[in-house]
Amino acid sequence: MNLDFVFEISYSDARYAKTSPTARPPSLQAGEEGIPMLRLFRRGQKQIALAPGTVQYTGPIKVDKIRISVIDYDETRFTEQEVAAVQECFPFKETKTVSWINIDGLHETDIIKKIGEHFQLHPLVLEDVVNLQQRPKMEDFGDYMYIVVKMIGYDEEQHLLTSEQVSLVLGPGYVISFQEQEGDVFNLVRDRIRKGKGRARRLGTDYLAYALLDAIVDQYFVVLEKLGERIEALEEGLVENPTPDLLQTIHGLKREMILLRKSVWPLREVVNGLERAESKLIRKITQPFLRDLYDHTIQVIDAVESFRDMLSGMQDLYLSSISNRMNEIMKVLTIFAAIFIPLTFVAGIYGMNFEFMPELKWRWSYHLIWVVLAGITGTMLVYFRRRRWL
Repeated sequence: MNLDFVFEISYSDARYAKTSPTARPPSLQAGEEGIPMLRLFRRGQKQIALAPGTVQYTGPIKVDKIRISVIDYDETRFTEQEVAAVQECFPFKETKTVSWINIDGLHETDIIKKIGEHFQLHPLVLEDVVNLQQRPKMEDFGDYMYIVVKMIGYDEEQHLLTSEQVSLVLGPGYVISFQEQEGDVFNLVRDRIRKGKGRARRLGTDYLAYALLDAIVDQYFVVLEKLGERIEALEEGLVENPTPDLLQTIHGLKREMILLRKSVWPLREVVNGLERAESKLIRKITQPFLRDLYDHTIQVIDAVESFRDMLSGMQDLYLSSISNRMNEIMKVLTIFAAIFIPLTFVAGIYGMNFEFMPELKWRWSYHLIWVVLAGITGTMLVYFRRRRWL
């Protein structure tokens, strides 16, 4: 039995703000971009009781056709091509150069199986590649290493975090990357390889795997910067005028922090495992770069935790502001009630209209009552002012 329970949340305050303040965002299928989602616990679409190693795609189809591109290089030469058939990338397994095979799209499982058969990947690895609910992890199979990470993006129009699973297979002389769709954060890595700048062309596949992971972690910093700007603007609005819409936005940002935390905490374990791995695939020359990448993941974790604390504090500030505003309203109402209670008492006495009430026959009784009422009101206001209740 394979029950994949995950904690997946995406939130768009731009659209959610258009609904009623008491309305809850609809629960929709994962992958419907631009729609606010709240999926606390969701089981993957994989059928129950399938045999281990069954390659069944569990996510939405995001591309019409799988796209396979190959970059092959060493220090002196470089080639880049897009192959039409999966068999065209098979010869790159045995080359003495560094080969980066990138697959965009995972729904055609037959192609995934053919790649796995030729590169001798374990059936459980292929199962994890097409199962999009994997926790970031690293597994060492001796001849190759399997890495799963989450590539986070930010949609500025919808103010929405996007998450995509990226699987990497690090082998001797090749790196295979599996992505859900076209478009990624690896363009700078491709440019460095094309131009032959830096260490990209001199070092091997372990450095290429590091460069891809480093690009993903750098994207976390970009996302955190965008979220930090939103939090700063939200904090200013919260101090000036706390509204229920701001509270909804705070809840949405807290959910996004949960998504980030869920992605980056296991990533720290992945990088630490690569750094400490006793594998022939990871050379000593690459370990300092992995240590630097580990430091970057720690910085991301610290930033995520700081943002979570800030959002929790802002939520408390909102509740305190609302409570203080309510207290001010109740204080004003209480002062009015305290002033009018004795005035009502006096008016009630002289409203009984008994026949032998002497004040009713006085010529100046009406004016005197007003003086008494004004005196009571003035005395109470002075008393409240001295007690600093006003």
